Amino acid sequence: MAQTRTTTKRTKSADALGRYGVSPELALGLLGDMLLFRRFEEKAEEAYAIGKIGGFCHLHIGQEAAAAGCIKPLRTEDYVIGAYREHTQALAKGVPPRVVMAELYGKGAGASGGKGGSMHIFNRDVRFMGGHGIVGGQVPLGTGIAWKIKYREEDNVVVCFMGDAAVNQGAFHEALNMAAIWDLPAIYVVENNEYGMGTAFRRVSLTEIVEKASPYGIPASDVDGQDVLATYAHFRDLAEEVRGGGGPRFVEVRTYRFRGHSMSDPVSGTYRSKDEVDRHTHEQDPISLLRERLFDGGHLDQDALEAMDAEVKEIVNEAAEFADDTAVPGPEALYEHVWSDLDVRGRLRFDGREDAPWR
Repeated sequence: MAQTRTTTKRTKSADALGRYGVSPELALGLLGDMLLFRRFEEKAEEAYAIGKIGGFCHLHIGQEAAAAGCIKPLRTEDYVIGAYREHTQALAKGVPPRVVMAELYGKGAGASGGKGGSMHIFNRDVRFMGGHGIVGGQVPLGTGIAWKIKYREEDNVVVCFMGDAAVNQGAFHEALNMAAIWDLPAIYVVENNEYGMGTAFRRVSLTEIVEKASPYGIPASDVDGQDVLATYAHFRDLAEEVRGGGGPRFVEVRTYRFRGHSMSDPVSGTYRSKDEVDRHTHEQDPISLLRERLFDGGHLDQDALEAMDAEVKEIVNEAAEFADDTAVPGPEALYEHVWSDLDVRGRLRFDGREDAPWR
């Protein structure tokens, strides 16, 4: 399999919808999704600042088009697995906002029972297989899911998200080698926001990210991750190629985070200048770019935009109220999902049930 490189450039023209085969209704839906992601993360930022969210918290502000564009083309039965900057990916895959927010608050009604927090949001009902705190740790897991899909002859794909720092991990290279050998239905997505924590990617690699899949013969491409239309069209076509038996794919989604690495990190810190952050924020905001296209094409006006934003804010405020009002896990939760005991008959007990034989 020869490596190919496909680069999609940003365009601000009003005919962009037709160029990417996106209807006005779908474009408006993508705008609504990104507004939800932005407002959700802003609420999480506020809640963290006043102590309602503890531990680590990594915001996705500025990278909303990557979540919306990559996940919107997928089917409900497809799988998504990610790293620790995954709030918006969970929302995009269909995890309810109140359930995600409750998890951030550490509440029992959260996606992981309040025990996972910001970095470990799971929901098997919509096949969102979690955020993972170990850099690159999700890549072998995503590969395992892809192997399961192929073994059971299912008509699904798995999208495995990672940050740019993951491509230098050994597990990344082992997993891609296996995916290539077994021709697995996986799409490996690197959200390249230019920095691994506070280290610029160019300081840790002599090769470009899009070249990392080359040794394994996995076709690679890159796309402008601030352009949600380009990203959507790219992944729409890619998912069908992989679903049709095309084997694994590797994509660099070029993006930029507008906040620090985590809530403990200043917006620019000492590793990027204020001018750099301001330039990206003002020129590459994915929400502003799509908004202007819709304005130019006559598909959106200011009143409709404000109504959409008000609806999104109501959803996010309701999610925060739900998270506030629900209870934290009780002490007994410390012992749940930790181990299972064998009884004297050699049968495995699952939360008090004795209906599953030991295998």
